[in-house]
Amino acid sequence: MLSTQDILVIGAIVVVLFGAKKIPELAKGVGEGIKNFKKAISDSGEVDVTPKPLDKEKEEVKK
Repeated sequence: MLSTQDILVIGAIVVVLFGAKKIPELAKGVGEGIKNFKKAISDSGEVDVTPKPLDKEKEEVKK
């Protein structure tokens, strides 16, 4: 388990590596990624991958 001191050290290293201006952008990107992942997991709809006929094929099928 991480202690408070460990978390502070990790936070300081992140600030040094990325800079204070980049951290909100990184956090936003991670949050959006997690949100999209959860949405994809909970989405029960299936994707239809059957090929659709072209216009010419539709006309031939109608005849």
